[in-house]
Amino acid sequence: MLADVVGLLAAFVTAEVAFDSTTGFSETAELALLLVTLPLWVVMAKLYRLYDHDEERTHHPTTDDLSGIFHLVTIGGWLLFIAVWMTGLAHPSLPKVIALWALSIVLVMLARTCARAWCRGRLTYLQNTVIVGAGDVGQRVARKLLQHPEYGMNLVGFVDANPKPRHEGLDHVRVLGPPSELADIVRHLDIERVMIAFSAESPTETLATLRSLNDLDVQITVVPRLFELVSLGGKIDTLEGLPIVELPAARIARSSRVIKRTIDLAGASVGLVLATPLFVFIAWRIKRDSPGPILFRQTRLGLNQREFTTLKFRTMTPDSDSSAHRTYIRESMDPHAAPNASGLYKLERTDVITSVGRWLRKTSLDELPQLINVLRGEMSLVGPRPCIPYETENFRPHHFDRFLVPAGITGLWQVTARSHTTFGEALDMDVVYARGWSLGLDLRLLCRTPLQIISTKGST
Repeated sequence: MLADVVGLLAAFVTAEVAFDSTTGFSETAELALLLVTLPLWVVMAKLYRLYDHDEERTHHPTTDDLSGIFHLVTIGGWLLFIAVWMTGLAHPSLPKVIALWALSIVLVMLARTCARAWCRGRLTYLQNTVIVGAGDVGQRVARKLLQHPEYGMNLVGFVDANPKPRHEGLDHVRVLGPPSELADIVRHLDIERVMIAFSAESPTETLATLRSLNDLDVQITVVPRLFELVSLGGKIDTLEGLPIVELPAARIARSSRVIKRTIDLAGASVGLVLATPLFVFIAWRIKRDSPGPILFRQTRLGLNQREFTTLKFRTMTPDSDSSAHRTYIRESMDPHAAPNASGLYKLERTDVITSVGRWLRKTSLDELPQLINVLRGEMSLVGPRPCIPYETENFRPHHFDRFLVPAGITGLWQVTARSHTTFGEALDMDVVYARGWSLGLDLRLLCRTPLQIISTKGST
């Protein structure tokens, strides 16, 4: 809330400095009007649930607020403008109103980003978390929490009466007790989040366990059954009080395909023009670094498993053997697979990667030529990673759903997990994207991609 107020005031001051008021009342009157209406802005933000998501998701990104902030500033700005016009308290010029609208969106987003960065840097922001269920799914969740500190969850331990042997890397995570003692565990260890991940208890026992937490201030998260099918676009509905999950159609509608393709053409065209100097510099570095072609060409699979030739900047020595990658893909399909020494699920081939190739991979600049694939219609800006034909030998049946949408340069896996997941989990995320596609999801992933590249986390 404080970030919103600061952002709106900063936008107002900036607009006042940029546009001198020559009509109506003074800037003081306009500022007083804004201050009086600030509580209404806060109430509207609450109605848009802009203050609820951080409590539900400690890793909630500011980019996901863009739609709500856009609507808030647009509707709030129009209501304020109408009130000003009807009362005659001030007569701001149209350029000034437009500037205030645009600045409010940008500066509120920036203020929220700074506020979240400050909060998440404090120890008190971390949520003490326990996982009910120490089976394969519960341990998979635990590994993800340990690998992603940005989620803001401090894993305290498991709650399970009959835990499975711990997977590699989870030996230090304790089993705190059986589910019957969950309420006491929450009280004594100051637990703030409980994650239900397929415990061996019956549904009746699990419900009784959760009801014991009703009097405690604790957030509850449930990993749903059939989570492989539940997508980002799923919606909760009720059938005479019975909650049901509505799954969207698996394929993108024709009108949505047209919009997605239009964005691809515009984005790829602008990207290629802006990146031309970078293309020239990278090409010079590659030729200077090692003999061989500048571009690496490889057959990949796109929409409906159609083959196409993907383009990337060459990062390895020519004629590198692919057998090691085949073996790695097969082994990393195992959900129990252990990461390498750096904590990443990534094949380390230091013997064949060139010096400039290491830099290109770390910054993901090796994928820039794929903008050409986007212009050709073979790829999209956002979508599942284009897979190599032999990788499908390791697919499970539901993994083929990833081919319902075009392959992309960036996507859900690249933005949220990258090399912190096994190959099988990466495929699961591709399926989640394909089944939960929406224009808003694409725009959010595009906004988050530059931040991921800057952090270079998981790309080495």
